[in-house]
Formats: sequence, C-alpha cells, structure tokens
Amino acid sequence: MILASASAAGGAVLGLGLATAGAYAVPAVFARRISNDAGRAALVVAWLLHAVVLGWTLLGDPARFGFGPALSVTAWLVLTVYAVESRMFPMLRARWALSGLGAVAVLLALVFPGSPLHVEGSATLFALHLALGIASYGLFAAALVHAWLMTRAERQMRLAADAQSGMPLLTLERLTFRFVTAGFVLLTATLAAGIFFGERIYGQAWRWDHKTVFSVLSWITFLVLILGRARFGWRSRSALRWLYAGSALLLLAYVGSRFVLEVVLGRAPS
Repeated sequence: MILASASAAGGAVLGLGLATAGAYAVPAVFARRISNDAGRAALVVAWLLHAVVLGWTLLGDPARFGFGPALSVTAWLVLTVYAVESRMFPMLRARWALSGLGAVAVLLALVFPGSPLHVEGSATLFALHLALGIASYGLFAAALVHAWLMTRAERQMRLAADAQSGMPLLTLERLTFRFVTAGFVLLTATLAAGIFFGERIYGQAWRWDHKTVFSVLSWITFLVLILGRARFGWRSRSALRWLYAGSALLLLAYVGSRFVLEVVLGRAPS
C-alpha cells in the first residue's frame, strides 16, 4: 500500500511537471505566432503549475532537494521577478527566453529530483538557512538575466537598431546592480547563519568543504564588484565580468557540488 501510494505520488509529480514544461513551451516556441495576451496567459499558467510542483517536491513526505530542484526554484524566482517587472515595464521583452529557462529547469528537476532531506539540527534554522540561500540564487539569477538584456541592448545600439529589451539601457543597468546588492545581502546572511549556527543547523560545526569554499569565493567576488562600482564607477563590461565570475562560483558552490555527488559519483550527499 505504501509503495503504491509513493508510486502514485511520483506519477502525479511527473505528470504535473510535464504539463508545466509544456505550458512554458507555448510562449517559448510560439512567441511570434501567438498574441501577447495568449503568451502572458500561458506563462501565468506555467508559473502557477511550477509553484505547485515545487511545493509538492519541497514540502512532500519525504521532502527532496538537489541541484535539479535548486535550479527549478531559481528559475521560478526569476520568473516571479519578471512578473512584477513586466507590470512596471510593459515593454519588457524577455518572455520567450524566460519561458525556455522555466521549461528546462522543470525538466531537469524531473530527471534529477535530488535526495530526501535529512535534518540533523534545528528544522526551523535549516529551513531559514535554505530559504536565504535559494533567495540569493534567485536574485543573482535575476541580475544575470538583466545583464544579458543590457548586453543585448548595447549590441543593438552599436548596430543602430532598435533595442529589443523594451527597457532603457540605464534602467537595465540600475536594476542589474540592485539585484546584485540584494543578492549579496542575502548571501552574506546565508554565510553568517552557517558560521554562527552551523552546529544547530547541520548538527556539526562550520567546515571548509567545496560548497563553503566556492560560496566564500563568490562572496568576495561580489564584494569586489560592489566596492569597485561604488569607488571606481565600474560599468558595462568591466562590472559584468565580475558579475559572471561571482555567479559561476556561486553556481559551483551548491549546484555544482550536488551535481558531482548526485550524477557523477552517484551517491546522496551527506
């Protein structure tokens, strides 16, 4: 009976995940064939289904997490930011790209659902620590999306073509580094929680493993970026290089280490 129930739950998650990816695919694949209203409606449906899939995965029994769900949550947060911004900037043009990102993230989470979460310490502190880390991932991912839009807008300006982002270049730049600053604050809080409450969160004191080393390196990189922009006025390519470097290090910190453990080595993280 228990096995049958687990199988039914897994089948429901799979079906719901495939439906979510299909809903995301509509505005991604048929961007030029459907109206803006239809594309927006499909994206809203996909976003809501995505939230249900995440809730089922993260709050289920047992709750599961890994690099696939981490990327899925990050994509959902980026789409949430886009939903808010598109209300403020109706001409923002990134729906097709973000829909594709959502579809890929959902499918990755279905293929690599992660391992059951085992909390050795305080469940409340663990949930807070995890939420801070995921939120910082989402904000830095939003910064990367805006950096991509900014780079595309600059390229269009050099070619004397109409900007395709739908937002002024300076607005994109300002939003990019606001997301960087907000993400840095949450990343700092995440690391501080690990340092001061590591034993209560994980049942063991702070340790210098791969995840910690890459997280600290990314924190230093983002700190240099923020200080360089404030002190020396770094802009455009100089600033974006630091953003890309810090984001790559942060990606390696959790997603990269979990990918190696779950897929390359084929074992559940401790």
